Amino acid sequence: MLKKIKRLIVIAGPTASGKTALSVALAKHYLCPVLSADSRQFYKEMSIGTAKPDSVEMENVPHYFIDSHSIHEPLSAGEYAQQAGLILKSLFTKHDSVILVGGSGLFIKSLIEGIDDIPGDDDVRMKWNAIYAEKGIRYLQEELCSKDPIYFEKVDQNNPVRLIRALEVIDITGMPYSLSRQGKLQQNEYTTHYYIVNHPREILYERINERVQQMFDKGLEKEVRNLFPLKNNQALNTVGYKELFAYFEGSISYYEAFNLIQQNTRRYAKRQLTWFKGISGAVWGTPTELHPIITQEIPKTN
Repeated sequence: MLKKIKRLIVIAGPTASGKTALSVALAKHYLCPVLSADSRQFYKEMSIGTAKPDSVEMENVPHYFIDSHSIHEPLSAGEYAQQAGLILKSLFTKHDSVILVGGSGLFIKSLIEGIDDIPGDDDVRMKWNAIYAEKGIRYLQEELCSKDPIYFEKVDQNNPVRLIRALEVIDITGMPYSLSRQGKLQQNEYTTHYYIVNHPREILYERINERVQQMFDKGLEKEVRNLFPLKNNQALNTVGYKELFAYFEGSISYYEAFNLIQQNTRRYAKRQLTWFKGISGAVWGTPTELHPIITQEIPKTN
C-alpha cells in the first residue's frame, strides 16, 4: 500500500490581505486544522492590535498558535520551529493536509527549512547592545544597511534585537548575515505548497487603512493603554502599540498616532512583500483568485 502524501498548504502574504478568511475556507474544504505563523498573534495579551481572528472568524476550525503564549515568555523563530514542528507532526497523523497561515516570513521559513547553525558571541552582542543604548536604533539601521543591504530589506527594521543579532554575526564571521542564514535545508515528510495572497498596491493600502480604523473602533486604544506599564516588553515594540505608547507619553498627538499606525503598517506590508518575493515557485493572487487554484491543484484525498 502506497504511503499517503502529506501536504502543508502555506497561505502567506502582507497584513490585511485576507489570509485568515482564505485559510478558514480552505481548512473547511480539506477538513483540516490551521497552524498560525503570525509572530504577534501567539500572545494572549495582544488581540485587537494584531488583528487576531476571533471565534466567529475561525468558524469552529481548530487553530494552533493563537493565544498560545504570553508576552512574558517571548517566542523566537527557532523556538517556534521546534514547537510547531512537533504539533505539525502530530497533526499529520490525523490529516493529509494542514494549513499554515501568516505574514511572518522568518517563522514560516524556520518551520519549513530549519534553523541555520549561526555562531554567537556574548561579548560582541554586549558591544552592540551598548552601542544601541548610546546611539539608538537609527545607528543600528544605518550600520546594517551598509553591511548587509539584502538582509536589511527583509528584517523588521524597528526591532533592535534582530538588528543587533545580525550585526553580531557580521562581526564574528566577517560576512553578511544573509549569507550565514543560507544553510542546508531540513528534510520534511510532507510536501510544501506555497501561495502568496496579495492585491494591487492601492487596494492593499486601502485595506490596511480600513483595518486600522476598525481596530480603533474595536477598542485598540483601551487595549494598548492596559499594556502601557509593560511598554518596554520586546513583543510590544510593534506597529499599533508603540505609536499609542508615544501618544500616552505625550510625545505625539492622537491624530499623529493614528496616522503613524496606518503609515507604519503600510511600510511593514512592503517589507513583508519584499521577503515573500524571494520565495521560489510560490503562486500569487488575491483570495478570490487563489481559492479555486488551490482546490484544483491539491485534491482532497490522495
